Amino acid sequence: MQQGIYQHIEKQKSARQKSFAVLIDPDKVRPGQLKQLTQLANDAGVDYFLVGGSLVISNHLDECILAIKEQSDIPVILFPGSPSQISKHADALLYLSLISGRNPELLIGQHVISAPFVKQSGLEIMSTGYMVIDGGAPTTVSYISNASPIPADKNEIALCTALAGEMLGMKLIYMDAGSGARKAISEEMISIVASQISVPLIVGGGITDPEKAYRNCRAGADIIVVGNAIEKDPSLIREMSAAIHAVGVIRE
Repeated sequence: MQQGIYQHIEKQKSARQKSFAVLIDPDKVRPGQLKQLTQLANDAGVDYFLVGGSLVISNHLDECILAIKEQSDIPVILFPGSPSQISKHADALLYLSLISGRNPELLIGQHVISAPFVKQSGLEIMSTGYMVIDGGAPTTVSYISNASPIPADKNEIALCTALAGEMLGMKLIYMDAGSGARKAISEEMISIVASQISVPLIVGGGITDPEKAYRNCRAGADIIVVGNAIEKDPSLIREMSAAIHAVGVIRE
């Protein structure tokens, strides 16, 4: 398997450097848009592309990744919504376990099905404790997973869930309010979780402006993921990237 992306994420965390990941859903991006997004990301110094979605009903996953790779050296990380969303053309895979829910299929069941294909893919595998946080609106991931999100004001549940994920051996914790969330995850929740875990923390969902991205980094997020806002306004990439990379020491 390829190695290197997780080590880079760890190195960035140790240096208290923040990273920016642009989320691309193959179902929602057209070839012309993809070229524009890739060029903007190159110019803005984006750290990673996350590719995937809760459904991915088209057959464009490989095509999308290859198009990105043709135009950019930015690492491509799969963010799968199901075991079928695997492509050998990517660089790494977030191997997600939905630790905030109680659906056994998304805790381990689908992983058993996908394990041989994931092993054969040659991708760098990053085990990820995936936590869905209530963003004030129903999301596709909550519907598909048949699992209730963690309430937005239950910081102690988020903390204990993240700690459990880390102690079970997860390399990353990903807190997500979901695509199209009305409310982003609170800085208080991010801070409480970040202060108690040692693995890198990814935060996404409902981040619609550079100021929010900056504050989330200051609260403790190591990687900020933005997708929906950029789909609506690709020009946000430059401002988001500048805000995220401006954060140095986050916990004083």
